[in-house]
Amino acid sequence: MKYQNWFVPVLLLGGSYSSFVGAQEITVMISGGFSAALDQLAPMYQQKSGDTLRIIHGPSMGQSPEAIPHRLESGQAADVVIMVGYALDKLQQAGKMTPGSRIELADSRIGAVVRSGTSVPDISTPSALKKTLLEAKSIAYSDSASGQYVQSELFNKLGIADEVHQKAKMVEKTPVASVVAQGKYEIGFQQVSELLPVKGAKFIGPVPDSLQYVTRFAGAVVAKSSHQQHARQLLCYLASAQAKADVEKTGLDALTSTVADCPA
Repeated sequence: MKYQNWFVPVLLLGGSYSSFVGAQEITVMISGGFSAALDQLAPMYQQKSGDTLRIIHGPSMGQSPEAIPHRLESGQAADVVIMVGYALDKLQQAGKMTPGSRIELADSRIGAVVRSGTSVPDISTPSALKKTLLEAKSIAYSDSASGQYVQSELFNKLGIADEVHQKAKMVEKTPVASVVAQGKYEIGFQQVSELLPVKGAKFIGPVPDSLQYVTRFAGAVVAKSSHQQHARQLLCYLASAQAKADVEKTGLDALTSTVADCPA
């Protein structure tokens, strides 16, 4: 799914969970790595809380109009942002987030996909991964944190940067698995949680541990939000023990919150 400049509403299912008076519409800006987890948890959360979630997708960084920092800088309203941790650092430093509202949510690892129905290559060891990449006719990687690592470090660690330079391409705005599913690239790399939901692509496994790069996803309340408590409650729920199983189903390593302001 391409990042687009439009809202993705999630239906209100009713019910009551919140101790705060009055249901609210909470606008969430979110990057790809945690999106599948939010999709899993949103209906349940809305049923319990009574709030409605309005979800805007966009990358954690970059210069595109869809990028979360650009959206906020241009004055688009939001209550919560969920994105790559070090990109969130910059928004905090710029005073865009409510102090003390940040909650660590999950860690994401890099994996690979090929087109469904094609042979599955071996990437289980550094030597196997190197062989697979050298033999691949084309390689895709994302324009996010995982892709920057693949481009600037992974190829160098494997000693094949020069050999793959012409056939390895950064895919902008579009999930890597979708272009692999279309047959545009033979193999693609991105965070596991972004690869798994894409139909037509076969997940072949994570990058070996010795070459792995872990991306932290975190959330915070937007300083200008008029729904501070409701926004905080959503983040607490996403980091709670009851949300852990659904988060991990999407390929993430959940981090349950120990923040004092969150209910036990």
